[in-house]
Amino acid sequence: MDVSKIFDKSGTNQGTFIKTGEKIALNSTQKVALNRKGNILYNSGDIEGAKRIFLTTGYSDGLVRIGDYYKTKGKLLDALRMYWIAPDHNRADSIVVQLSELIKELIYEGDGK
Repeated sequence: MDVSKIFDKSGTNQGTFIKTGEKIALNSTQKVALNRKGNILYNSGDIEGAKRIFLTTGYSDGLVRIGDYYKTKGKLLDALRMYWIAPDHNRADSIVVQLSELIKELIYEGDGK
């Protein structure tokens, strides 16, 4: 079965992304080139484009920068995901603490205390 046709109702490929779970094999030269492209995208404001590249290459510094960006925008779960994948567990742990405090407040608020 051609999996791409499942999502292609019009008969033309419209760039549908299908997650396969397969790891892309990149040599060091390819990773360096992609990471440079990701840095250019990040610096020009294309955060999502940079994120896709950094996730593909596993570039931890880039993933941390994406996490920092999300954190400044108040997207704590997105930031946590980037930190966890990076892995930068110190930054991830600080967000876990923030979120757990928020959950505690919501629970106590619901109890009327």
